[in-house]
Amino acid sequence: MSKQLHKNFVDEQVKLLLKSYMDKEIKIDYILSILGIKRSRFFELLNKYKKDPDNFSIQYNRKTINRKIDKAIETNIIKELNTEKNLIKEKETPIRCYNYSYIKDILENEYNQKVSLTTIID
Repeated sequence: MSKQLHKNFVDEQVKLLLKSYMDKEIKIDYILSILGIKRSRFFELLNKYKKDPDNFSIQYNRKTINRKIDKAIETNIIKELNTEKNLIKEKETPIRCYNYSYIKDILENEYNQKVSLTTIID
């Protein structure tokens, strides 16, 4: 089971548990065991629910985009990959596949851009 509450439950399930707790239908220990959270997190959720029960949500909204590289780096990666592609296409050269480590070195030495190999490959 995932640690994140929003991956295990939908908003309606948590709302129902919080409402039942407020109506004194179920005890806190039962809710804590079902949700898999500590008391402090439970009371954070309860306060959030009390403030606005209709718009209550446990869904996580990321504020920043994850795994995004700079446009300049992306442009240079594509440029160097195209150079490698042209070398592979030439029949006179014995190159048969991309040399990603070489592209990584070029980015570091010529453009002063540090990039992981997986970023170049992806």
